[in-house]
Amino acid sequence: MGKRGVTVGTVHALQVAETNDFAAEPTDLIASAARGNLVAFERLYRHYAPRIFGLCLRLTGQRETAEDCTQESFVAAWRALADFEQRSRFSTWLHQIAVHTVLARRRGLRVEFEVPEPASGMPDVIDPQGDPPPLDIEHAIADLPEGVRHVLVLVSLYGYSHAEAAQTLGVAEGTCKAQLHRARALLTVAPSPSH
Repeated sequence: MGKRGVTVGTVHALQVAETNDFAAEPTDLIASAARGNLVAFERLYRHYAPRIFGLCLRLTGQRETAEDCTQESFVAAWRALADFEQRSRFSTWLHQIAVHTVLARRRGLRVEFEVPEPASGMPDVIDPQGDPPPLDIEHAIADLPEGVRHVLVLVSLYGYSHAEAAQTLGVAEGTCKAQLHRARALLTVAPSPSH
């Protein structure tokens, strides 16, 4: 058992639990929103906002900041939607906007609204459709130091390769690997003896 009942296996189970049914994207809504239909975009917002909020919360560890980043991500998406060429999934594109929004906020930068589509090799976004994960996991992740938390979320929960996470975070791949090792070490402690 790990810190607050978290083990590396528990984090892996969280990742697996979040891969539920994310195959169907509302392509008609996406196309309509790209043509400027605000009602279609509002429906996309309602569909994707919980997932984007979850990502932002895991990356920031702070509810209020995650709410702000979620809103900023959708503003950026609305402004860039006409340029979305559908070379990647909409969910993956939106996910990238959210990650860049969180990182820009961390660096004190204004979010850029020209958001390139992710490379075709980027993993699909993981969709937390099922029951929410136990709160102790989320708290344990939120308690991690920022850089360690970012790597854990991107690599272990959202399926980025070390190279992709390193590029996204602006660190060396070796640093990314070391941060993930540190995250796992911080989350994992010896099991407590049974009485």
